[in-house]
Amino acid sequence: MGIQQEQPPVTPPPLSTPLRTATADLFGDPIDSHPLWFKQSSFLSPDFDSESYISDLRTFVPFETLRSELQSHLSSLKHELVELINRDYADFVNLSTKLVDVDAAVLRMRAPLIEIREKILGFRGAVEGSLLSLQGGLRQRAEASAAREILELLLDTSHVVSKVEKLIKELHSVPADGFNGDLQTAERGHLSNGVSIQHAETGIILRETQSMLLERIASEMNRLKFYFAHAKNLPFIENMEKRIQNASSLLDTSLGHCFVDGLIHKDANAVYNCLRAYAAVDNTRNAEEIFRSTVVAPLVQKVIPYSAPGVVGGSIGDELEEDYKQIKHLIAEDCTFLLEISSTENSGLHVFSFLANSILKEVLWAIQQGKPGAFSPGRPTEFLKNYKSSLGFLADLEGYCPSRSAVANFRAEAVYVDFMRLWNIGVYFSLRFQEIAGSLDSALVGSGLTPIQKSDSEQGGSQYMTLKQSLTLMECLRSCWREDVLVISISDKFLRLTLQLVSRYANWLSAGLSARRTRNSGTNSPFEWALAAAPDDFVYIIHDLDHLAAEVCGNYVDDVFEILNSCSTEVLDLVKHSILQGGKSLKDLVPSVIDSIIETLVEKSNEELKQLHGIVAAYRMTKKPPPVRHSHYVSGVLRPLKVFLDGERASTYLTEETKGKLVQGAAFKITGRYNELAADIVNTARKTETSLQRIRKGAQRRAGASSDVSDHNVSETDRICMQLFLDIQEYGRNLAVLGVEAAKIPAYQSLWQLVAPQDKQGEISF
Repeated sequence: MGIQQEQPPVTPPPLSTPLRTATADLFGDPIDSHPLWFKQSSFLSPDFDSESYISDLRTFVPFETLRSELQSHLSSLKHELVELINRDYADFVNLSTKLVDVDAAVLRMRAPLIEIREKILGFRGAVEGSLLSLQGGLRQRAEASAAREILELLLDTSHVVSKVEKLIKELHSVPADGFNGDLQTAERGHLSNGVSIQHAETGIILRETQSMLLERIASEMNRLKFYFAHAKNLPFIENMEKRIQNASSLLDTSLGHCFVDGLIHKDANAVYNCLRAYAAVDNTRNAEEIFRSTVVAPLVQKVIPYSAPGVVGGSIGDELEEDYKQIKHLIAEDCTFLLEISSTENSGLHVFSFLANSILKEVLWAIQQGKPGAFSPGRPTEFLKNYKSSLGFLADLEGYCPSRSAVANFRAEAVYVDFMRLWNIGVYFSLRFQEIAGSLDSALVGSGLTPIQKSDSEQGGSQYMTLKQSLTLMECLRSCWREDVLVISISDKFLRLTLQLVSRYANWLSAGLSARRTRNSGTNSPFEWALAAAPDDFVYIIHDLDHLAAEVCGNYVDDVFEILNSCSTEVLDLVKHSILQGGKSLKDLVPSVIDSIIETLVEKSNEELKQLHGIVAAYRMTKKPPPVRHSHYVSGVLRPLKVFLDGERASTYLTEETKGKLVQGAAFKITGRYNELAADIVNTARKTETSLQRIRKGAQRRAGASSDVSDHNVSETDRICMQLFLDIQEYGRNLAVLGVEAAKIPAYQSLWQLVAPQDKQGEISF
């Protein structure tokens, strides 16, 4: 063949080709022949994109350099391809020699393959035909089965309808109505004779028989409803719909008469069978309504008649407590038998809710019609009393529930939800909020502090409140948790109101103190009380703050804990923390009140300290000899503080600890002011004296006198300092009388260093 005689396009590599060194790559080029930015591995990436590759490199590599590197790489690839072909050239040549007479072999194999293909196609056609035939048969079978089911359903429906009609005819043949009339007549007149007893026994048997027959009819009607629901669109069923409706109507009427008769005579077996019949036809509402109208309504109307809302069961107004007591007694007497029957275990009667849809519904209707004002929160006290009575009534009804799940179902009933919704607790709380918070606001709005008038036996009792504002706060805090005010279900709102009351009082007091410090006065200022208050008035505030904080953090928290004892530990901890925080906020105001008293006393002392300027006038340009005793103003510097401490209010209501803080604070501030005035006087005197000496020396030089003239007398500044030294010694003795060590006051130490002689600078002594 021509292929065998062709020559290779390239000569195979000689066997003597030298081995590449470790420093050469696959193409014989040095490893470092390409720059670092040229990554050959990038071309092997599956997501390689030439445009992205060029756009990434163009920012730092010129196009010429990039093209040169790519061309170099292309030449290397071609060179490698040639080497690979030359290396495996012998295998390519041998492959062509092995392909001799290939066409003949292909022709020999084609014939059997075509034959096999034709057989497979034929078999496939036969299988598809059989499959279609089988599917058709299955479809016909399914259609026949569905038709048979529909036919059976129709036959069963027809059979059940006929059976129900037959049972209804049999039910009407029972002489229940006529016998009942005879029975009632006998019961009215002659129950004592044997005939009446026999009639009563026969009546019980007839009611039980009738109720059992009704239960059987109800069971068949339940089946009939099932059939009707699954085949209601069929003409046969549509034609029977009127018969079904008539049968259902007759069943409801007969079942209602039998149920009423059983309730009137308290026939447990008849009532049980009737309830099972109602449950079978899923008509619980009718049974609940019959029980409501037959038994519950007459009982409730005895207590709350609809026609006379003004006169209700012997009670006056809209109070419900006595009404609930009577209703609970009547329910226990006349309704317990049915409630026990409906709660029978494994009876299937749990679907009834006589408590909600019969008893509670009737009670709610009676209250709405006979006592509509009972739900009005406009009178909070009566509203809360009725609300708590209603909760007690509901709790009594829940006592008839046999399990927790029954209680949950009772509370989920629409009547129960509507009943609870009528008690507008939100509006009630708003009224209580206005009442309680309004009383505190009224007490705080006044233009002055209002001391409480106490009897002689209470004057020395520090445990009592002294201000009307503080007493009102404590009364409001107590009101939040009184039994006739608190609603446990919204206790979180009353807790928030408690904290708001404490905050309101604290803000009122802190704002007044701030206005007093800044002298923020004006027409109709809300802080007029603070601006007009005397230091003795603030004694009342300190006493009340201490008492309020102790009460809130003590007995008050314990009382709240006792009320909320049913809550979790976590909730109680949060409640305790919040109330204690409120009490602490009151206690934290005491230092501010003390500071306000101190500021007032310091201002009065400053009036006496202003007499320091008289010392300068006494010794300036005079020949007055050096002083030998302290000035008369010194005794008046601490007089306001002494008068305050010796006053009746401070002696009665301030503790020794508070007095100590007040004396220390006032002493420090008065001494600081004393030091500032004395330093200013001494420094001014020294400057003036220096200026005068300079003027005198200049005058003497101009007059030709000797400039070495010196005054051997005591200078004016020295005499002023001597007087001040005597004064501060007396001041220190007055501080000691008040229990304050003057040497420990930095301002006094500075004052001593300013005016004391050199020989007494080291030690402070009076």
